[in-house]
Amino acid sequence: MPIDLSLTPENLLVQQTARDFAAAEILPHIRDWDERHEAHPEVFARMGAVGFLGAPVPEAYGGAGMDYVSFGILCEELERADTAFRVVMSVHVGLNSLTLLQWGTEEQKRRWLVPQARGQKLATFGLTEPGVGTDAASLATTARRDGDSYVLNGSKLWISLADLADHFLVFATVDKAAGHKGITAFVVERGMDGLTTGTIHGKLGINAGNTGSIFFDQVRVPIENRIGEEGEGFTIAMSAIDQGRYTVASGAVGLAQACLDASLAYAHQRQTFGQEIGQHQLVKQMIAKMGAGIEAGRLLCRQVAWLKNRGERNTRETSLAKWFATDHAVQSAMDAIQIHGAYGYSNEYPVERYLRNSKAAVIYEGTSQLHTLIQADYLLGYREDRPLRCPPVPAQGFGAPLGERG
Repeated sequence: MPIDLSLTPENLLVQQTARDFAAAEILPHIRDWDERHEAHPEVFARMGAVGFLGAPVPEAYGGAGMDYVSFGILCEELERADTAFRVVMSVHVGLNSLTLLQWGTEEQKRRWLVPQARGQKLATFGLTEPGVGTDAASLATTARRDGDSYVLNGSKLWISLADLADHFLVFATVDKAAGHKGITAFVVERGMDGLTTGTIHGKLGINAGNTGSIFFDQVRVPIENRIGEEGEGFTIAMSAIDQGRYTVASGAVGLAQACLDASLAYAHQRQTFGQEIGQHQLVKQMIAKMGAGIEAGRLLCRQVAWLKNRGERNTRETSLAKWFATDHAVQSAMDAIQIHGAYGYSNEYPVERYLRNSKAAVIYEGTSQLHTLIQADYLLGYREDRPLRCPPVPAQGFGAPLGERG
């Protein structure tokens, strides 16, 4: 079946709604928020009120019922304003809510997914640890079965929304000797005895977002909070990361677009040697490369969205989109600063923030180096995708208009 790349009226509505939201709620304040390292959860709440926090979740579970093209556009437009607001879409929606939609029982969906999709509860995802990043099979956090509960001990690091989230989808090992086959997934709720969180200070970028740690000290988690079967956590985590990588890739396209927007404006504004700097050949070269990469990254994301809409496995395609789009966003930010010259090195213009924000995405959700290996392994035939016990959930179609959510 051919891929139709045209945007539907619903896609265009999401795009305009997201742009209007960013113009009203984010762009007037983001320079100050970034400079002061301030997260503003009240803006996240307003994102929930207009339906963003349940964007691709079916209406039956409190969501907006968007298709994945719309979801990608939403992530793109939010990161075009600032990365911190796309991060909320990644961890709350992509990594947590869509994982519950795919792997949770009906009772679990009603208990956690519905309030998350409605924006009543904020959620995050806890896989990374102080000593574990790319090597996700080597978790040190443990879960010991004790009757009808599990007792969790350990910690997670670099967790977005750590100090703000109500629900945590976390991964722990029930059997270290079993490697990735011992990893199990749990929903942990704020307020459980022994659960504490903390904020990380001194980050390079994404300063308008909250990033922190989660600590588990004899945290007792009921068995009904387990997602999937015991030992199935690694598979669940990898399927979640496919969702997260799509949001990161889509957001990176938006960040590169923001770099291009700023560069075009400055190239017309600034004059040297009696003409706009946009007339200089090497400035044109940087701008042309920016534009070409944005188009390529957007097409890769639309391919992923098409597969997701059909409920098809998309690990290879999502990895490629994430690798290409995030690398291009970093290069676009570097070129945008070069075009701005000395002004690009100060926060008088937004491009220095774009560069600081861009760097994280080539690290989280799999480093660029990991994605290089993934793509090579597919090409060499060393890697192939196997069917999941719980296949991806296809898009359900578009629900109630954004801004009219109950």
